[in-house]
Amino acid sequence: MAQQENQLEQLKFCCSICLDLLKDPVTLPCGHSYCRNCIKGFWDGEDQKGIHSCPQCRKTFTPRPVLEKSTMLADLLEELKKTGLQAAPADHCYAGAEDVACDFCSGRKLKAFKSCLTCPASYCEKHLQPHYDVAPLKKHKLVEPSKNLQENICSLHDEVMKMFCRSDQKSICYLCSVEEHKGHDTVSAAAERTERQRKLEGSRQQIQQRVQDREKDVKLLQQEVEAINQSADKTVEHSEKIFTELIRLLQKRSSEVKQQIRSQQETEVSRIKELQEKLEQEITELQRKDAELQQLSHTEDHIQFLQNCPSVSALRESTPSSSIKIRPLRHFEAVAAAVSELREKLQDILREEWTNISLRGTEVDVLLSEPPKSRADFLKYSCKITLDPNTAHRYLLLSEGNRKVTLMKQEQSYSDHPDRFTEWWQVLSRESLTGRCYWEVEWEAEAVYVAVAYKNISRAGSWRDCGFGGNDKTWTLYYNFDNLEFLHNNMKTSISGPVSSRVGVYLDHRAGILSFYSVSETMTLLHRVQTTFTQPLYAGICVYLIPGDSVELCKVK
Repeated sequence: MAQQENQLEQLKFCCSICLDLLKDPVTLPCGHSYCRNCIKGFWDGEDQKGIHSCPQCRKTFTPRPVLEKSTMLADLLEELKKTGLQAAPADHCYAGAEDVACDFCSGRKLKAFKSCLTCPASYCEKHLQPHYDVAPLKKHKLVEPSKNLQENICSLHDEVMKMFCRSDQKSICYLCSVEEHKGHDTVSAAAERTERQRKLEGSRQQIQQRVQDREKDVKLLQQEVEAINQSADKTVEHSEKIFTELIRLLQKRSSEVKQQIRSQQETEVSRIKELQEKLEQEITELQRKDAELQQLSHTEDHIQFLQNCPSVSALRESTPSSSIKIRPLRHFEAVAAAVSELREKLQDILREEWTNISLRGTEVDVLLSEPPKSRADFLKYSCKITLDPNTAHRYLLLSEGNRKVTLMKQEQSYSDHPDRFTEWWQVLSRESLTGRCYWEVEWEAEAVYVAVAYKNISRAGSWRDCGFGGNDKTWTLYYNFDNLEFLHNNMKTSISGPVSSRVGVYLDHRAGILSFYSVSETMTLLHRVQTTFTQPLYAGICVYLIPGDSVELCKVK
């Protein structure tokens, strides 16, 4: 506090021209005091105008006043110097490399207190005083100190740019509007600022609304986590009771069911937490963007606002809240029901029903995300698939690293194998498919079956026994002379989508989703299946009808 008072005391006895302590002080008729040499040099520059003025209040004098020494002020300065009054202001009053300096200070410059957009110039507190005292200067636009005032000056006409050309999207001066930009759609910078401010506020409202929506989504997901936990706990308790009654026969199965439920619970909670984190990150990003726009909206300098204002456009689309589908509290009821049924059955039935129990544990259906939409999204789940020679019919030739299959006129020299198809020209993949998988198939053929199948499909017999699409162990897209059908369990569904020679297959085994897409410039859904898969799946291909026709599992990137 004492230091601030000392600095103010110093400023009282400083010359506003040299900003140093007064030397040989003289006082003008208006009452302001200066160093004799400072005011003399200032007036020498005004001699040719014939009018002399006070640098602070701008009061004019005619003729040039005779300068008389201010004896009282000189004596007072001498006394103050004896008490330790220093000659210069504190260092923090001076402008550093990063500061805006006063344009009117001579010698070492003080920090600017305000910048004037009308002049344009920057002023320290003393040199700014005329803008508060002189009527014409009071109308000038004062803003926080800015180093960018020169950007407000037209490079062609050396005039302040107070207008905006909407045709060319640039700031201009008045002369530009009647010359280079004549006939263009021009408005004042203030009017353009008002219009863009309105759009900016609209953008902020969209951001704020999205933040609110995402906060609701996060709350909804938290409720779902609690519901899953409660349902899982209840199911575990119920399962333990049932398996306790079976002690020896069912004790091992009880432990496995409990482990499965907990595992699935952890998986589902983890998935929800992952989406929560994503939504919270989006909220943070939206709030950051809102803060940036708010800061920009408070900029007082129209030109700086216009030059820094982003193009106001629609916000990037994100996953809508409607994609989060919450089901009632029935997450593990299927498991509990299956366990209750086993209570009334003995070991033989338990062995048959165990697969049913295991798979029902995966039916906790909280679909947190929609299937991929763009091909780039699908490719994130692309998997390497090769064809298994041990399953290939003898009239099928495998090539290209077992990715391509061609229908031949003669049998191939395959060895005997129990997995080989003997009735239909079919082949299965070597790799099993679980989780999320995507692959693409391309053909040069008149008739093709693109399928997924359980490994325990029959290798011989009628089409109902082992043909792709003829039984409940296969799901098949059938292409035949530019016609498309979906086949499952000997049921046919006609498909009216676009026909191309390249098809993408998307499998979400856990969710029971199988989709076929026509692949060209865009991904077009041909057919989608929602079911429950009870075993791992294998990709299948059948080349039908004409020798020489071929189908290939594509290398996708």
